[in-house]
Amino acid sequence: MRRRIHPVLAIAALGMTLLTARLGVWQLDRAAEKQALERTQAERAALPALAGDELPRRADAVPAVEQRLALLQGRWRSEATVALENRPMAGRTGFYIVTPLQLADGSAVLVQRGWLPRDLQDRTRLAPFETPAGEVQVQGRIAPRVPRLYELGEASGGALRQNLDIGAFALEQRLALRPWVLIQEAPPGTPSDGLQRDWPAVASGVDKHHGYAFQWFALSALTVGLFVWFQFIRPARPDHAPERHPH
Repeated sequence: MRRRIHPVLAIAALGMTLLTARLGVWQLDRAAEKQALERTQAERAALPALAGDELPRRADAVPAVEQRLALLQGRWRSEATVALENRPMAGRTGFYIVTPLQLADGSAVLVQRGWLPRDLQDRTRLAPFETPAGEVQVQGRIAPRVPRLYELGEASGGALRQNLDIGAFALEQRLALRPWVLIQEAPPGTPSDGLQRDWPAVASGVDKHHGYAFQWFALSALTVGLFVWFQFIRPARPDHAPERHPH
């Protein structure tokens, strides 16, 4: 006897299968976009350093030069140095040291200079580091912002902070900050200033999207499998034949 397919279950199974399959394809598309961005940023990283008038002044020009090497000349505004808390490096927690660099044209750039370990006895105590006086030359990579952490309540101020917003900090310090950050690097032969610069690689999240895609496709296949099992295979098995009850 041919079993009749339940129309409501069939429509629900079809809808779930199409939805989860579409979500899996969307995750693959996102992974492809980020892979393309990775290739673009790797190509930019190999280009000559930007300097002078080549450095972006507007926020809409920053994405085109993200991860480009840049060479800045200016003077440190050491009085505006900020230590960002809870920043890990090489498995240890500590601080990112950020100082504005005043350029010759009067504008300034926030420089993520390096990392200091946290003092386990006093979390507010910073290890010593040097901030040279006078004209300096700083090399690094262009980033759109200082990496941000989740923060409860209102943003904190002072020399120790959790996060640093470029626009708000510019108003606070009365600086003409450019809308990007320089992640400082130390070329071979650079004298030590007490700061570590073993920056983690920028993660694009491609593996995460591939994992999500696998989960959605697996759910799609599971939906089809359950529908076939309960609608066709299970009812056809001898041990699930309808029982006859004596009159």
